[in-house]
Amino acid sequence: MAKDSQPIPDVAAYVDSMVPLLGYDLTPAMRQGVIDNLERIAAIAQTVNAFSLPVDIEAAPTFDP
Repeated sequence: MAKDSQPIPDVAAYVDSMVPLLGYDLTPAMRQGVIDNLERIAAIAQTVNAFSLPVDIEAAPTFDP
């Protein structure tokens, strides 16, 4: 059963609040690029988070490609 998809948050407000806290100085073009990429990441994360895992699944102790 898939989880209900969550609305994508207000990424522009997030960027505007985090940039000064992190000490960055973004030009308007850079700001828009950051917003665009975070919106893409949020959309991809919704797809991943919507995938339901069985409750009895165990994590693999090691990864062997």
